[in-house]
Amino acid sequence: MPKPLSLPFDPIARADELWKERWGSVPSMAAITSIMRAHQILLAQVDAVVKPYGLTFARYEALVLLTFSQRGELPMSKIGERLMVHPTSVTNTVDRLQKAGLVAKRPNPEDGRGTLASITDKGREVCDAATRELMAMDFGLSAYDDEQCREIFGLLRPLRVAAEDFDAS
Repeated sequence: MPKPLSLPFDPIARADELWKERWGSVPSMAAITSIMRAHQILLAQVDAVVKPYGLTFARYEALVLLTFSQRGELPMSKIGERLMVHPTSVTNTVDRLQKAGLVAKRPNPEDGRGTLASITDKGREVCDAATRELMAMDFGLSAYDDEQCREIFGLLRPLRVAAEDFDAS
């Protein structure tokens, strides 16, 4: 897909000006529009890196999570909790990883109804290779230095706390 031509103006700044004229100044509108556009840009860049490995960013995150676990495996429910996604999404993600030979599934011996997902050797190789490429392109954030990335994390943390993503106390 060819890259669209750059606009000769910032459409979000222009929308902010028009918003001010019609409804008054609401900086949160420009902020959320910028965040949503940044999300689109970053996801496209990251997905372009992981796609040759047969991954989406969501599948990549699941592989990374499994590599972080002590035994290379986690209950499906725990994967959903850690990735903060619906159980159906976890099932879909893990099933696709299993089909690609990157993850194996087995009954959870500690929970008769549960399933464990474990990363395979091939999954580790793919995860490591994709990670090297993502790190080389700074996960799409090369326009920022390390300190600015820390600032972005800090700026977004209160939003995540307010959404009760985790217990910040």
